[in-house]
Amino acid sequence: MCTLVHMQSDTRTMRERMLAGDLYLADDPELGENALHAMDLTDAYNGTSARDPKERRRILEELFAEIGDGVEIRPPLRVDYGSNIRIGPRTFANYGLIALDVAPITIGADVQIGTSVQLLTPTHPVEPGPRRDKWEAAEPITIGDNVWLGSGALVLPGVTIGENTVVGAGAVVTRDLPANVVAAGNPARVVRTIAEP
Repeated sequence: MCTLVHMQSDTRTMRERMLAGDLYLADDPELGENALHAMDLTDAYNGTSARDPKERRRILEELFAEIGDGVEIRPPLRVDYGSNIRIGPRTFANYGLIALDVAPITIGADVQIGTSVQLLTPTHPVEPGPRRDKWEAAEPITIGDNVWLGSGALVLPGVTIGENTVVGAGAVVTRDLPANVVAAGNPARVVRTIAEP
């Protein structure tokens, strides 16, 4: 963890620090404006009709860094910035996805995301002083192709989930999961491997 002196002498903008995964202050005006823009877009998205897929797609293309063909996300959707999220083709997210993209969130192709899943990149210092002073950081999340995240799953900062893996409903994923396994529980543990048919 960086020392307070180092944090205060760093000449980078708070956005540059944030994107580098270093400690930053979220009350930076540039970050605030980016967050408000994302809130405007998600509010607009959450208010669209299911009968207007073109408008939904237009909003998602403006919100996310990248979105593949055939992606469907059922509202409500909540993000921090949106601009740090990349989603591969044919991915489906059911109602209530929360993707806090202070660090990059990369979601592969053909991923299935259940209701009320949370992808959480932000972290905070354990030390009370920097935490009281509102310093925070983030670590990226990567979800491989063809992963299934069960309803209510939480994926914590810095986690990578390998392709074809299934995460059980309500699981809390605190560390990386390999490809081709089923994981469940809090913290999530591998309960079996998945064999190709």
